[in-house]
Amino acid sequence: MIVRLTGQVDDVGLDGVMLDVQGVGYLLMVSTRTRAELPSKGETASLLTEMQIREDHWSLFGFIDRAERDWFRTLTTVQGVGGRVALAILSVLSPDHLTRAILAQDKASLARADGVGPKLAARLVTELKDKAAAHGLAPAAPTGTVMALPPVPTNLAGPAEDAISALVNLGYRRPEALIAVATAQRKLGDGMTVTDLIRAGLKEIAS
Repeated sequence: MIVRLTGQVDDVGLDGVMLDVQGVGYLLMVSTRTRAELPSKGETASLLTEMQIREDHWSLFGFIDRAERDWFRTLTTVQGVGGRVALAILSVLSPDHLTRAILAQDKASLARADGVGPKLAARLVTELKDKAAAHGLAPAAPTGTVMALPPVPTNLAGPAEDAISALVNLGYRRPEALIAVATAQRKLGDGMTVTDLIRAGLKEIAS
């Protein structure tokens, strides 16, 4: 099994990258996140890989880091999520944002990915809620310690949901807005107005 490839970037397309590994070209399908972090053509890149074997073809997927690869494996355990749909999800949500979206039961964020409709988004948040905890660690802090993601409420509604929608309308990504408003609500307590939460949410985003 191929678990990692290191070679020169030969070509980068919309949905994949070709690596030249000692004269052999490997085509890997990648997320937009991984593609954005690849070096220029001709430079050396190293990608973790995952292979899917079907009756009619083999597909090789590439990942810039372990967090993305691990989430790919978890996503593809859900019925209806193949490799391409998993990459589409990872293209709109980073591993940390995906973890928080699942924990928050944020179906709207998942549904932004190509190939994910309302029913599949609902299935994802339901089936992966328990598994998401295994992905709940942020990258190591500079001191070498590992920081856990802060808990995200699963019952945001009313003014909080309105504040999230307002931040999204201002151009912020929904996972970012959800986390900011959830954090603001924890700090301020219940009884805050939509305006209070929007203002506090903006401060959280800016901090």
